[in-house]
Amino acid sequence: MQARSISRELALLSLSQLPKNSSKLSQHQLNDFIVAAVRAMTLEVHESLETAAAELKRGYDRLMDEESRDSDITSSKASLSEAIELTRHAIDRLGMAIELPEFVQLANQAEVQDYALELLLAVTQHRQEIDERLDRTIVDWQLERLPHVEQNILRLAAAELYYVGTADQIAINEAVELTKRYSSEKAYRFVNGVLRRLVELRDRPQDEPIRGKSDDAIASENPSGL
Repeated sequence: MQARSISRELALLSLSQLPKNSSKLSQHQLNDFIVAAVRAMTLEVHESLETAAAELKRGYDRLMDEESRDSDITSSKASLSEAIELTRHAIDRLGMAIELPEFVQLANQAEVQDYALELLLAVTQHRQEIDERLDRTIVDWQLERLPHVEQNILRLAAAELYYVGTADQIAINEAVELTKRYSSEKAYRFVNGVLRRLVELRDRPQDEPIRGKSDDAIASENPSGL
């Protein structure tokens, strides 16, 4: 895991805990949110393992129950499909659980927390400007109507693009990866399209609107999300 990637994820988890009007929070208060996020991820290790074990057992029980009953082929296929899906979910959770101890270890490092704090400060100090820019960029929708996790991923990426000085492609790629981890495939394509247009907006005169393409159209032009 890259330290900066952990910082971004830590900032995202911390940002989700902040009150809506958080522009005047002190650095000490923001650091407390980071510590709380690390603790939450530690608990997630145990919860992910417990959930994975439960889903594996459910899948196994489903298969064993099906073998013990006489049923038609359609019912058997449906039960097998459900068992496979439960097992897939369990494997996904196990994969996350395997990564979490490393995440927690890195998240406790000073350099990781320092960059997470820098991102949080940028978002909280420039929240109004960031939201206004994103609202200008999102086509036929509003930032506040998006799921909270997608709002915050966009805010963090916008902070990197405008105030932190992160290279455009790095900021966009990292936001896409966060969206894949915490949201859906459709969402990461949307986020990718919005951020590409945000870069275009930044590089144009402030009063010149971006016209023409919707977020879905932009995302379809770049289906890899990169």
